[in-house]
Amino acid sequence: MSYQTKIIDAKVEFLDRPFIKPLQLSTGLITEITEARASVTVEVEGKQATGYGSIYLSDLWAWPLPALSHQQRDEVLRDFTQRIADNFAVFCGNEPQHPLELGLRLHNSIHHEQAEYVDGDTTYSVPVLAKAMCASPFDAALHDAVGIAVEKTAFDLYDEPVALPSADAYFNGDAAGAIARTLKQPLPALDAWLVVGAKDDLETVVAPWVRDRNYRCFKLKILGQDNAADVARTVDVYRAVRSFGAENPRLSIDSNEANPSADAVLDYLEQLRAADSEAYAALEYLEQPTGRDITVAAFDWSTVNQLKPVLLDEGLTSLELLNTAAEQGWSGLALKTCKGHSFALVAAAWAHERGLKLAMQDLTNPGLSAIHSALLASRLGAFNGVELNSPQYTPAANADWLPRLSALLEPRDGKHRIPEQSYFGLGSSL
Repeated sequence: MSYQTKIIDAKVEFLDRPFIKPLQLSTGLITEITEARASVTVEVEGKQATGYGSIYLSDLWAWPLPALSHQQRDEVLRDFTQRIADNFAVFCGNEPQHPLELGLRLHNSIHHEQAEYVDGDTTYSVPVLAKAMCASPFDAALHDAVGIAVEKTAFDLYDEPVALPSADAYFNGDAAGAIARTLKQPLPALDAWLVVGAKDDLETVVAPWVRDRNYRCFKLKILGQDNAADVARTVDVYRAVRSFGAENPRLSIDSNEANPSADAVLDYLEQLRAADSEAYAALEYLEQPTGRDITVAAFDWSTVNQLKPVLLDEGLTSLELLNTAAEQGWSGLALKTCKGHSFALVAAAWAHERGLKLAMQDLTNPGLSAIHSALLASRLGAFNGVELNSPQYTPAANADWLPRLSALLEPRDGKHRIPEQSYFGLGSSL
């Protein structure tokens, strides 16, 4: 079965989502956000179906431009997302293809599509990462729809060879086979991670998640400008979660690209090892510590890798950058569904073929996108588990799936439980 898919229609709606507590990034505070919820109708194998996907238009993460306010950036991103809905078939090549090929054509099209905010004589262009984020719920909805139409999960569309021109060059002509080899039998449960903000009070913010929900995995947001301060914060967090009852805690570090260089990251790790060997041992990986343009912020990570894995996140915005990542010595990829389901699968398969690490990170994914991210992490066997922050910051966005998916979206045992019931597509019907 070639899964040749014709796009019939696409729509999007926008929902305002306030955060119950601010999320501190190195670029500022997120206090509210827009959820883009997409629907796509397709025809495949003579059957029509409609699928769904969603994502947060996280402007402060994808387009951290101080010259514009959140409201200004948000308006531009909403307009661009609506443009994708209005021209979805055209952006996907306007001909029937396998859904992954359609998703990659979408990614390539929006890469070159202009989106901007004009203020007098000044024009601010939307970066590729933000445009990919706007396109991602449509890619998810497309795969959801195809799976529903053919009564399979979206992970089971690689069961036989099929031409995928936008991806085959990265796998000696066999992207479908590489993806099939990368996808595993689903894991039933995934470790849950709690974000610990750089200024969060540990007793009031972190302790309840340890004592009441048995969390033992913690993603520390550090500011990346003062290694001594960041080391002290890391040690404080590690010792605090141990005192709260977390056994064998797992830590990751995210400075949101604020570290100035690989040497600065190496210095942070060496200082941490000297300050507290147990906290150092608990640290499992670092998430994109330096600038997101890896052609400009180009560093050799081989020395850092001898101590801890460092994973590429924001810097991977096109498949062409995969070879650059390999040359620079990144340990693996911190995947996010907000770059597109198709893009994530190809990048994951590329990394898997090279024995690199795969982690599944988050964009405070709500509802549909949380389900999508968890299912993908389960099928990839992501070494970290899965990071789902919506229970921590926007729990109301998950209300439509509760209580039936409470084991996934409201974990009480430190793990996100993957639903046992069967599903088609990307799980919008769960």
